[in-house]
Amino acid sequence: MIQGITEGDLFEICTVKPYPVDYTETTAVAAAEKRANARPALSTHVLNMDQYDTIILGYPNWWGTFPMAVFTFLEEYDFTGKTILPFCTHEGSGLGGSERDIRNLCPKAKVLPGLAIRGGSVKGSGVTIKSWLSKNG
Repeated sequence: MIQGITEGDLFEICTVKPYPVDYTETTAVAAAEKRANARPALSTHVLNMDQYDTIILGYPNWWGTFPMAVFTFLEEYDFTGKTILPFCTHEGSGLGGSERDIRNLCPKAKVLPGLAIRGGSVKGSGVTIKSWLSKNG
């Protein structure tokens, strides 16, 4: 939806070792990665990050923040002077500590207020998303 509204480039953060298809197995892997403070290797990389001033960063909220692969992604690039607009899906914990984690990892970036959408409400969230994007320029 966001890509359709903004007409921005779309990039998917992918790991070398894919997460399981099964939800319960994925949550177990996510919990183990968080406990280990893991940095899963990425199989995709932005070749021209310098050309972007604003990054709209989407992720699921896993165990109170974003997946550890997003930590890897944020540590891979220099976000100095860039604006990061975070959004997530969740099943009850909102953005958790993800905005704080982005600020800690990217201290020289401007991190705007994020948007949290309950996973089951994604399909009907178009108006909310448009409003959030508009409010954040």
